[in-house]
Amino acid sequence: MPRTETPGVPVAQQSAEGPLSGTLVLDLATLFAGPLAATILGDFGAEVVKVEHPRHGDPSRRHGHAKNGVGLWWKMLSRNKKTVTCDLSTDEGSALVRRLAEQADVLIENFRPGTLERWGLSPEVLHAANPGLVIARVTGFGQFGPYAGRPGFGTLAEAMSGFAAITGEPDGPPTLPPFGLADGISALTCANAVSMALVERTRSGRGQVIDLAIVEPLLTLLGPQPLWWDQLGVVQERTGNRSVNNAPRNTYRARDGRWLAVSTSSQNIAERVMHLVGHPEVTAEPWFASGAGRARHGDELDAYVGGWIAARDSAEVVAAFEAAQAAVAPVYDIRDVFADPQYQALDSITTVDDDELGPLRMQNVLVRMSRTPGSIRWAGPPAAAHNAEVYGTRLGLTEDDLAGLRAKGVI
Repeated sequence: MPRTETPGVPVAQQSAEGPLSGTLVLDLATLFAGPLAATILGDFGAEVVKVEHPRHGDPSRRHGHAKNGVGLWWKMLSRNKKTVTCDLSTDEGSALVRRLAEQADVLIENFRPGTLERWGLSPEVLHAANPGLVIARVTGFGQFGPYAGRPGFGTLAEAMSGFAAITGEPDGPPTLPPFGLADGISALTCANAVSMALVERTRSGRGQVIDLAIVEPLLTLLGPQPLWWDQLGVVQERTGNRSVNNAPRNTYRARDGRWLAVSTSSQNIAERVMHLVGHPEVTAEPWFASGAGRARHGDELDAYVGGWIAARDSAEVVAAFEAAQAAVAPVYDIRDVFADPQYQALDSITTVDDDELGPLRMQNVLVRMSRTPGSIRWAGPPAAAHNAEVYGTRLGLTEDDLAGLRAKGVI
């Protein structure tokens, strides 16, 4: 469903199109950064043509839970995409994609370096036919360097970026996230880079190649770690839910068993929390005047805050923190997200009608735009659902042509 420009006014009732309307994107990528980048572009109006292998299909169709044999992750990851099948390793298959690329604005791929070149689809070949094409190449380690040829999944990026080393309890092992964090961050980065390249193209008229290594976006989000090491020789250690920059900052269990997260990133919030939990005296301590000083006294502050919260039910804690203008949030699972009135007001989880499975509830588009909003027009479709439309309309292939290609295993 569309986001709304004004609360309560469906975008479907307005005439605006997504900001990328008229942009053709070829999604050749799999698992998961490249495809999600294409999803984001499609959410905001781009026409995305998803290219799958004719026999194996896209791996995300078989990833995670399924209903009636239909992969649910696929429904989200390939929403707003037109699906075609094509064996890129065949001469006829690569020729089909090359012809589509001549009309496209963006091509996203995540094969190992050299694969597109082997199929006759190198950037040089593609740009010779379409100088304005933006080519996003998403790999684990980039297009060059000693690791370029390695398989590069998000898990490796989470390990090698330094993220896992600082995640977990101090006396426990490094902890990996239970979802595709590095892939997701790389997808956002890729969609942003593609948008920047399209803006630049309006000035130069030329496309370019985006070389995105999945190990790098997460490294950027780790903030000052490189500077700390470079300038001070400091290596950040695991601190559990605590922060080295402020305290109290942790998760605390309420009397009814619910967990709540407390943050005191600003000085005045920290002072409000300590007044609320009945220990205003600590705010006069010299060490309390800085986040780092408070972090060094984390045990003491956690005992005060944790003890106060443990004596109360979670709803009472949240109400008291809100009244004190202090920062607290319950720790949600997906059931809580569905039930939360703020998420409901934002339509963060929206309903999409699907021909295969009926109404589906999934994440809405990322942001609300007042004049050119994004929307979810359909969920991930069946394999080859748009072969006739895309190959027929864009390349002029007839039903006999398509039948011949199917017989050869090309589509």
